[in-house]
Amino acid sequence: MTLYLQMIKPICLFRVLSLCVGPVAVGTVGLLILLKVVQRLRDKQNVQDKVVVITGASSGLGKECARLFHAAGARLILCGRDQKRLQEVVDELTAIPCGKMQTYAPCTVTFDLSNTALVARAAEDILKCHGHVDVLINNAGISYRGNILDTHVSVQRDVMETNYFGPVALTQAILPSMVDRRSGHIVVISSVQGKISIPYRSAYAASKHATQAYFDCLRAEVDRFGLQVSVISPGYIRTNLSINAVTGDGSKYGVMDKTTAQGRDPVDIAHAILKAVGHRQKDVVLAGPLPTLAIYLRALWPTLFFKLMASRAKKEHKFKEE
Repeated sequence: MTLYLQMIKPICLFRVLSLCVGPVAVGTVGLLILLKVVQRLRDKQNVQDKVVVITGASSGLGKECARLFHAAGARLILCGRDQKRLQEVVDELTAIPCGKMQTYAPCTVTFDLSNTALVARAAEDILKCHGHVDVLINNAGISYRGNILDTHVSVQRDVMETNYFGPVALTQAILPSMVDRRSGHIVVISSVQGKISIPYRSAYAASKHATQAYFDCLRAEVDRFGLQVSVISPGYIRTNLSINAVTGDGSKYGVMDKTTAQGRDPVDIAHAILKAVGHRQKDVVLAGPLPTLAIYLRALWPTLFFKLMASRAKKEHKFKEE
């Protein structure tokens, strides 16, 4: 049914276009739509029967990845802090009919990624599920909103534990088994803020910059073993990330930011992740024109970039005072 809906929408669009433009243009659009549908089918085939681990799988982007990879026939291992919510995802996935595609009931492993002392044991439990891991998707994370002057260093450390040290610890615990098999793909969900920093996001941006650097190094070091590493850097995604963000004193932010509410659909990001795995893409930026321009501006004209960020900081500070 999901595949039918994916195909029927492009067909309806194709019919509308056929009434408005010439046959050559319609033919071109039709071909592009067909190629997109075929490509998505191929992306799914690339993970069929593969063992895929997803952290932060109980909600948001992680849950959408679970839905997509499950429908593609992957053997999922879903990870998160709340066993009840993970089981709800499992129940939802196993209740969905997937047509002729062979699907598998997901396994679950419950642990707190921010507690790196528990990660090694969690990795052992993960490997017990199917004996190996083909794809590790480091998705779990937490955001931050706050003024550096009002933020305790313990909050900075907590964000780093979840967004950086947690994924690093899990990756390094799983990595030896991938090296032994000379096979594996490690994916980490970073952010545009892992490439540029914007005001009042210091802890989050710092954790994502560290993530980008670590996994860039990892990619180079494990290339000789035939392993793949993908860093995915989305812009704003329409999830509860801002609501669950921490503030300078460690309390919850509890607000759906306008930028987050207007962000990209997590379903689209999940498809991009599936594509990155299938195409072995190394570094993927999933952002609009302005954030993408800002990345280049930071590299090519840093003086102007710094002035723009200072101006943004002043505007945000003034708005908060009002």
